[in-house]
Amino acid sequence: MKITISLAQMDIAFGEPTKNFAQIEPYVKQAAAAHADIVVFPEMWNTGYDLTRFSAIADPDGQQTRQLLSGLAKEYQLIIHGGSVAIAQNGAFFNTTYIYGPDGKLMTTYQKVHLFGLMKEDQYLAAGHEEDHFAIKGINATSVICYDIRFPEWLRTLSLDDSRVIFVPAEWPTSRIPQFRRLLAARAIENQSFVVAVNRVGNDPDNPFGGHSGVYNPMGDELVTLDDQPQLKTIRIETSETDDARGFMPVFADRRPELYR
Repeated sequence: MKITISLAQMDIAFGEPTKNFAQIEPYVKQAAAAHADIVVFPEMWNTGYDLTRFSAIADPDGQQTRQLLSGLAKEYQLIIHGGSVAIAQNGAFFNTTYIYGPDGKLMTTYQKVHLFGLMKEDQYLAAGHEEDHFAIKGINATSVICYDIRFPEWLRTLSLDDSRVIFVPAEWPTSRIPQFRRLLAARAIENQSFVVAVNRVGNDPDNPFGGHSGVYNPMGDELVTLDDQPQLKTIRIETSETDDARGFMPVFADRRPELYR
């Protein structure tokens, strides 16, 4: 099955949700013009890492985000992987993914499981606890967020549902882009899946962000990588490559989970 994916690599206005929400539709419109099945956004695109002001700027229950993504998905007739946004929910703040289908209905939600202490997420955010799974044209897919990719056991857990594509929205600083690319390739190889990562570009008060969003095939080959500028890039993948990889080397069948801890 061929799937056409648009990567929306955007800059993020620090702590300015109004500006950031206004950026979304032009990318969706471009993706629709490119006949994408799905368009993918980066991590925390509504606020950036303006953590100390979440009480004022986080999206209450994700209402604004959900309304926007639902309406755009239905209008432009494609899946929107909403990267992730900062939301306020039940007295806490979460780094949250929403994915909407062409019918405007919510397909799945994910909240970041591993909180990144170096950017003080653990001081301001609550961690998620649930898996997320959805399908694109009948092909199983799943999502994580940024720092989650440093935990291969979590991505393997998600991949046991026969997921063929792993989506990774990120805010990954420029200084660690080489590790970002290696980790993405490793997660693709070990799970024999495509990995689709969308990183932000630009700067906040503490870090420059290096872009280099990319798509990796089940052999870990980098099919496309972007530079460090805002842009939309569209690529078509052939998901049967996952069957080829898993048939040649049956890693999933050879697992011994009774030994793992």
